Amino acid sequence: MNLMSTWFHIARSLLAPSASDCLICGKQTQVTSEIPGVCKSCLILIPWIRNPRCSKCGRHVGCPDCSRSSDPVPIICNRSAVAYTSVMREVLGRYKYRGDERLAPVLGLMLDRAYMVLQAERGQPQLDVGSRQIHSKLSTTKSKSKRISRASLWQADLLIPVPVSDARQAERGFNQAERLADVLSRCRGIPQLPLLVRTHHTGKQSFKSRAERLADMKRAFAVNPDPATGAQFSHWLESHGRQTQSQPLQIVIIDDIYTTGSTIRACAETIHVLTGRLGCTAEIYSLTWARS
Repeated sequence: MNLMSTWFHIARSLLAPSASDCLICGKQTQVTSEIPGVCKSCLILIPWIRNPRCSKCGRHVGCPDCSRSSDPVPIICNRSAVAYTSVMREVLGRYKYRGDERLAPVLGLMLDRAYMVLQAERGQPQLDVGSRQIHSKLSTTKSKSKRISRASLWQADLLIPVPVSDARQAERGFNQAERLADVLSRCRGIPQLPLLVRTHHTGKQSFKSRAERLADMKRAFAVNPDPATGAQFSHWLESHGRQTQSQPLQIVIIDDIYTTGSTIRACAETIHVLTGRLGCTAEIYSLTWARS
């Protein structure tokens, strides 16, 4: 091989995208920039929930749970990024139970897709008369109109991760919901706060019936007694003037998987009690990485 050919091969290897192991299939291939660490083939096969069939819980198939229940639900709705297929179950298991830390940003960026679905569904807030007149005048200017649209999109005020018990924290070494909230917080610039604690260990929920899960979750959560967390929340309310405004807080609960919704509902009920005690109201949503 002559010198020119050698330099050509070196230049081509430097300019070509480097191959690495896909975090889903494990094959050495070129990963995407859309979800770093995931190859194009796996990205195409991810079972995204783009159009939920159940407007309440975000299920991608028919939902008997929401249709048969007449109980009041303390959240506006849940939205999940993916359907909990066998492949997604394996991915979550590798992260949650086998400690594959490389998956944390991947799952968090996938959760951001659910946030975008929720944001699109909530739409833009009503404009006042002056704003509508301004918007009308600028309607012929495409770029300016787009800037107004982006600025006026619905945005969450606060992310609250579902807490795990001390036993589970010790077992795994981390709270997966908190890690998901961290990634979403950085992506969207929304603060996250560990406002809740779990009052008792409820054991693995995956082996329990719906009735058992609902019973387990009664009084399973409480407001975090840590004075620093309470002070941080109070300061956040004051700095945003939320205690004196008529607009309700837009709070999003974060968890890894939604099954019966009992965990989310128990958390939401506790948050409603807290905000009511502080003299403000809240509209509560939930985002989960997967919907079973």
